[in-house]
Amino acid sequence: MKIPPFPFIALAILFITSHSGRMKQIFIVEDHESIREGVAAYLELSGYTVSKFALIQEAKSALTHTVPDLLVQDVMMPDGDGFAFVKQLRGSHEFPVIFVTARGSESDRIMGFELGCDDYIVKPFSPKELVLRVDAIIRRSCQEKEKKESKESIWTLEGSSLRVDENMHVLLLDEREIDLTAAEWRIFTHLIHNAGSVVSRSQVLETCFQYSFESYDRIVDTHVKNIRAKLGESGLRWIETVRGYGYRFSGKGC
Repeated sequence: MKIPPFPFIALAILFITSHSGRMKQIFIVEDHESIREGVAAYLELSGYTVSKFALIQEAKSALTHTVPDLLVQDVMMPDGDGFAFVKQLRGSHEFPVIFVTARGSESDRIMGFELGCDDYIVKPFSPKELVLRVDAIIRRSCQEKEKKESKESIWTLEGSSLRVDENMHVLLLDEREIDLTAAEWRIFTHLIHNAGSVVSRSQVLETCFQYSFESYDRIVDTHVKNIRAKLGESGLRWIETVRGYGYRFSGKGC
């Protein structure tokens, strides 16, 4: 892995920082030093501030005083399981997560997305590709945060009501707050923007994740399953499955 010399890195970081404001903070939790250092170098070249951790416990300690803009997390760590760590984080943090792991089975991928990750990359991988995926997720996250107009809407269905505030990222079902991960929120708001219309899985992938691969269809199904579960017994009615095509949000706007 050939890394550009330090002076070039410094100039690149200076240029990017001056044009984009605060440098985004990335946490890398990876026990393999060569991978950790190589990925960090590429991310720093792209203008990110990077904190590197060889153990999950080190990352936990850092989170007590610093909240990153994105976490790159290995799964098989010497002091714990990356899946379990992210599951624990989801109780108090919503920042995007990318799993980077040698565990590439479909069941592992599905588990990762069920935990609310924004991407899942299997080793070996290209550091350049990882940086591009980080860029896409950070860019999307920033666009969501920079929305200045309050987008609040109310939807009804069979005596129940959903109040959605897209600016504040608040979802209330009959006044009960529903917590969605960043990925779930993107899918849910995309569905309500197309309320009454059928939205295909490929449209969700391209709009919400910038993917267009059929093999990722299960990712959409997994996220929709999680959203429905959080909506409770009425989840299947709010989000209908159109067999062989995709999904339709059935709420009626007020």
